[in-house]
Amino acid sequence: MEAVLDELYTTPPSDFVARRETLAAAAKTAGRVADVRRIRAARRPTLAAWAANLLLRSQPEESRQFLELGRTLREAYLALNADGLKDLSAQRRRVVSALSRQAAQLARDAGHRLSESVQQDLEDTLRAVLADPDAADRWAGGRLVNALTPPTEFRPGTAPAAEKPGTRSRPPSPSRSASPGRASKDELAERRRVRQEQLTRAREAAEAAEQHLREERARQADVDAELQRARERTEQARRRMSAIEEQLQQAREECRQAEKEQREAEVHSRSAADVVAQAERAAHETTQQVRRMTRGTT
Repeated sequence: MEAVLDELYTTPPSDFVARRETLAAAAKTAGRVADVRRIRAARRPTLAAWAANLLLRSQPEESRQFLELGRTLREAYLALNADGLKDLSAQRRRVVSALSRQAAQLARDAGHRLSESVQQDLEDTLRAVLADPDAADRWAGGRLVNALTPPTEFRPGTAPAAEKPGTRSRPPSPSRSASPGRASKDELAERRRVRQEQLTRAREAAEAAEQHLREERARQADVDAELQRARERTEQARRRMSAIEEQLQQAREECRQAEKEQREAEVHSRSAADVVAQAERAAHETTQQVRRMTRGTT
């Protein structure tokens, strides 16, 4: 049943209702009443939500990496300074842009070109997945009905308690001989270490995402080049076909003209044959008359 619903939510919105009824009818025939109710309760997704679902199902490894990147970025967000936040925002925009273009290509391959507004909704959904753990969970389910709205700022969600607003990690219990000042320094050092690790993971994740982006751009460039070559071959074939059609049209015209001339020649031939026959009869009659006259004189 889960596979049936997953397949339904990657069906283009224009075919969603018909496919839903087909699946419900199959479940009803099989006597699965509960499944029929679940299938008919499914709501048709918007075009942007469908493209996001299609991306998740068609590119599982890339989607998994994207979700992992979101978790890492949310954990590291509170530890970044102004420069770090600026770099993070730029990297996030590049990754979202690359994935949204990939989703748009998948949609085109499925026969649906995304408008500018739908593309914007798709990008908003991907930004929400990076910034909001609830949005990430919804997208990971693969059954979005509407586009997601990104929050105004990152929501750590699953980040360690030490990094959540208004909370503080519990310092390690100092030994009996440790002084309060030493414990405070150890706590501060531990916090710095944790934040540095989070920042390092965020940077590594962002670098991996950018590397993936470069690879995807290179792949897209190869695909675009192949598409251009295919278009050129198509144009050449069309020109040849046009030339052949012109030759065919000319040959048809010549054939019609030849058939017309043949019909005229056949008419002339029959007329000439009639004249020859008449001449032969006249000649024969003349010959007979001459013979009769010759016999009379002898």
